[in-house]
Amino acid sequence: MAEPQKPVDLVVVGAGPAGMAAAVTALDGGLRVVLVDAGSAPGGQFWRHPPDHAREALPTDDLHHDLRTYRALRTYRALRAALAAHERTGRLTLLLDHPVWTMARAADGFTVHAVDRGRPPEERAVVLRAPALLVATGAYDRQLPFPGWDLPGVLTAGGLQSLLKAGGVVAGRRVVLGGTGPFLLPVAAALAARGAEVVAVCEAAAPSAWLRHPAPLLRNPAKWAEAAGYAGTLARHRIPVRTRTGIVGAEGEERVALVRTASLDADGAPLPGTERRIEADTVGVGWGFVPQLDLLLPLGCDLADAGDGTMAATVDAGQRTTVPGLYAAGETCGVGGAALALSEGRVAAVSVLTDLSAPGRPGLRALAAERRAVTRHRAFARALARAHPVPRDWPAWLTDDTTVCRCEEVTAGAVLAARSDGPASDHRQVKQLTRAGMGWCQGRMCGPAVHCLVAARAEPYTPAERLIATPITLGALADSAEPSTGDTPSEPT
Repeated sequence: MAEPQKPVDLVVVGAGPAGMAAAVTALDGGLRVVLVDAGSAPGGQFWRHPPDHAREALPTDDLHHDLRTYRALRTYRALRAALAAHERTGRLTLLLDHPVWTMARAADGFTVHAVDRGRPPEERAVVLRAPALLVATGAYDRQLPFPGWDLPGVLTAGGLQSLLKAGGVVAGRRVVLGGTGPFLLPVAAALAARGAEVVAVCEAAAPSAWLRHPAPLLRNPAKWAEAAGYAGTLARHRIPVRTRTGIVGAEGEERVALVRTASLDADGAPLPGTERRIEADTVGVGWGFVPQLDLLLPLGCDLADAGDGTMAATVDAGQRTTVPGLYAAGETCGVGGAALALSEGRVAAVSVLTDLSAPGRPGLRALAAERRAVTRHRAFARALARAHPVPRDWPAWLTDDTTVCRCEEVTAGAVLAARSDGPASDHRQVKQLTRAGMGWCQGRMCGPAVHCLVAARAEPYTPAERLIATPITLGALADSAEPSTGDTPSEPT
């Protein structure tokens, strides 16, 4: 993979919709850009595909509900084509299979530390430097534990979708999906399209919640069409959607064999006498998403309440963070979908072009249209969060011996004891007392749940600050510490 041989103006971390749109806009404006991503192909989670060399053998375009529409397909293909064209000219360096593990401010901009994992078995340190940095690292699934969620066969809804999109892999034959939010619907449709029997989709919220927030729906008619498409797909495959219902347990020996569901009251507590037992070998669960802020926190970027129980990067109307020269776009600024991410990426790139005094800035009319789109889609995202909240009383599903932190095998009883006997008031203090969050995932899976168990209900979840955002080998860590010159990635010694 080519490496920059000339000074770089902008590093974009994350090649999802926001990062792709930002990189193309900046390149069209005359900047030299490095686009770096941990994945093996551009697109992020939303447009996840197999690696380019395997796409003909593993066609997965039909699993992308948005790519079935002409406009979305045209947008994706246009972004891929633009990136390829700029890469041929040498203005773009595309670094795939390059997870970024930390970033730091420097006197002349930023230093980005990544690891090249595209040449196994060894990892190679890569150091990038640029005066401007744009972070578009997306989000990850929010999980709430229940008895049996640590059994093999229990996955996140996003994990099920990733297996399908990246390799056409169906994780099980009989699947039950649960949680809240419209993301469950495309996952169900994709599984059914690949031959899985989706036994039920358990939605914790009630459809009537949308009636209290009709304005964002009316201003986003494409969302109606999308929902209608899902309804038609689920009806054709006879997939029942059970509202006000939650997955409250899973049972099995070597893997999941039985799923327990129950009707929920308005606050999410199971209603007595409503439990059902469903035979299934796979469970997919999703309670929305948590913005991926690992790389932003060490830089001192201010955060704000995203309105869905999480914190997100604080940005101005131009997607500038509170750190000069640092920009953010997409789900790092709050979860809102691909259309919002595309517009935020373009707006952020225009700000970079403006701040670096580049000559090729888009016209004011185009910029105003993108900012109006951001406002419209953000309003829809806030309405979505209000209509599909995390149920207040979900801890009623737990028993004292329910595992909450799977890495360190910390139970709900231990977490609650830390709150009452500690006393621990947030997930960081619980980690110190119980080791919850000290494992391989560094609290990404259990952090939001532990926070809900011990913190004040109105306080949003803020992830812990970590200097190392992703595991790296000691060899790569040593390489990254070697001095390098210029603005090119450093070579290992």
